[in-house]
Amino acid sequence: MADIGDARVGSILRFNGELCLVTEYMHRTPGNLRAFYQLKMKNLTSGKVVENRFRAGEQIEIARVEFKEMQFIFPEGDHIVVMDNETFEQVYVPATMFGDNGKLLKEGMTVKIAFENEQPITAEAPTFVELEVTYTEPGLKGDTATNTLKQATLETGAVVNVPLFVNIGEVIKIDTRDWSYTGKVK
Repeated sequence: MADIGDARVGSILRFNGELCLVTEYMHRTPGNLRAFYQLKMKNLTSGKVVENRFRAGEQIEIARVEFKEMQFIFPEGDHIVVMDNETFEQVYVPATMFGDNGKLLKEGMTVKIAFENEQPITAEAPTFVELEVTYTEPGLKGDTATNTLKQATLETGAVVNVPLFVNIGEVIKIDTRDWSYTGKVK
């Protein structure tokens, strides 16, 4: 058990028997009332966001979580198969843990998986991915003065918005946090 003061944004707590990720953490001392901590937490199994107040000094259970960088191999049904680079052990991770970013993964990419007792609890795609454009409408020459975007289909099947000058066959860099185009790869 730990004190509520030991929790931070990014900590994983066991709250009401469920694993929750702390997304906001605030210490408050309102006037002449007692101090309290207000936490916003995301339930890792259901995805629901909960807000709760804790008294100063209250005991909480911080989960022991191990983060591993693993290699994406291939999708299989409702799961994604990843491999530990040290032991070459393959692990099946539910595709829902990656959310929409699972569409941006291709073979060989390094992903970050969090485990508790050998059970995967969270999964993150790399922040930036480099993918080839397989289809997009041709851009007009000289039409780069405006900030106009067009849709492009990538080699993984994902569709993103790109500037007009991007053509088929070019490799582009995508930010997985908001699926935005960040530039061409040389």
